[in-house]
Amino acid sequence: METPRLNGVIKALESGKPAFAPFTSAEIANALTISGAPFDGVVFEMEHNPYDIKALRDCMQYMLNRRQIVESGSIAPAVAPFVRIPPNGGERMQWIAKQVLDIGVYGIVWPHVSSVDEARSAVAACRYPRPREAKYYEPAGQRGDAPRTASRYWGLTDQEYYKKADVWPLNPDGEIMCVIMCEEKRAIANLPRMLEQVEGIGAVLIGEGDLSQDLGYPRQYEHPTVASAIADILAICKQYNVVCGHPHVDARNVEALIEQGFRFLMPGVVPSFAALEKGLRVSGRA
Repeated sequence: METPRLNGVIKALESGKPAFAPFTSAEIANALTISGAPFDGVVFEMEHNPYDIKALRDCMQYMLNRRQIVESGSIAPAVAPFVRIPPNGGERMQWIAKQVLDIGVYGIVWPHVSSVDEARSAVAACRYPRPREAKYYEPAGQRGDAPRTASRYWGLTDQEYYKKADVWPLNPDGEIMCVIMCEEKRAIANLPRMLEQVEGIGAVLIGEGDLSQDLGYPRQYEHPTVASAIADILAICKQYNVVCGHPHVDARNVEALIEQGFRFLMPGVVPSFAALEKGLRVSGRA
């Protein structure tokens, strides 16, 4: 039996369409809500929220919906779980990547990746080792071997999981996305070399908040200096045919972002109070 494409984000990108995956905290209520929404993926936020792998594991389990699996006729999850891990690229804390991959995530977002060595370390942490003569050898993998939980979550045997648990697009059959964040002037200067020398980067996500801090205009995203830096990152990604992501997507800017060429889009998950707002208005309280 041929295994279908499992990672919905990759599936959308391969079809030539942008992929949509919001940030959210690792809480069961959020996981349940997002798993029933038409997102391609979800990034559980553990850089600025506590790193709680038990909470992440619980969220991933609650995202599984047996009816959805039966009705779709596929083991592919409706929404592919990713996680943004806490350490900056320079910290080289590959053990955290190993832990989240071993429970079955389909992608990792690495904050503050600002050099070729940091990018290579991020990709290597997402890959199993293989012989030097093997296909797609570089960057040489450094992930430890413990597939049991991840393969079960993916619905595969261990051997099937090994074939799929590699980084896309370096390995076209890979189901794991290694997303690096570009958040500093130094990172922009080094980005061409990163994309030229390190294969296996699935997407470059612009870190608007930290980038604007580094440029001296905190959260002033429309400031010409910040806007110019963002445009530079997007242009470099286009030059090297690497997906570029935008973290702050809403109804006001989504059309423009798509037209500009952003392909990994992160809409905010905004709670709706429509009934409350209408009730306050009807009752004369608003």
